[in-house]
Amino acid sequence: MLRILVLLFSVFLFSCKRNKVNEPLLNNAVTESTKESFFPVSNYIKGQLIEIKNGGINPVKYITVNDHTDSSWIKMEELSKETAPFLEDNIDTANLVSFFSEKKFLDQTLNAYTFTYDPIGKLPDNISLRHWDVYVDPVSNRVKRIYIIKSKGDHTTQLTWQSDEWCKIVFIVTDKNGKSSVEKDVLIKWDF
Repeated sequence: MLRILVLLFSVFLFSCKRNKVNEPLLNNAVTESTKESFFPVSNYIKGQLIEIKNGGINPVKYITVNDHTDSSWIKMEELSKETAPFLEDNIDTANLVSFFSEKKFLDQTLNAYTFTYDPIGKLPDNISLRHWDVYVDPVSNRVKRIYIIKSKGDHTTQLTWQSDEWCKIVFIVTDKNGKSSVEKDVLIKWDF
């Protein structure tokens, strides 16, 4: 009987110590699984490009400079080149979570869940991203729009991707007096 009590006590003591040893591992596992996970903007846009190419309708490009607009059809082979500013920075969790923070909220004015990304601190010179938003329809849970701001020196680029319809790239330059003006604006439509 004494042997059984000693054996039970040893098992109890061993299991208590084992739980304490494993406790930090459990806490780390919870921490790892609850890390921020950014919306994969680049992969989403690449998927949209595949859908456009599979749709079989060539997009139309409108370029506006100084209130003058010209339009032309875009060949499917050139679509990736035309939309390259959206994909220059790989926007995902793996490479940006240490530089940007994410805020999520339901914007009732826009009727969309809004995911907003802003820098945590000073960004390295090789990162041109300054801000981006992802708007998701609260009913269908589909992405409605993506808005991105990129900046290098005195040049700013505003990128808007309207899902399944169009994308727009606005090129802005700031002079030495701090005055900003639009150099040109490029609108590409594939849903007519």
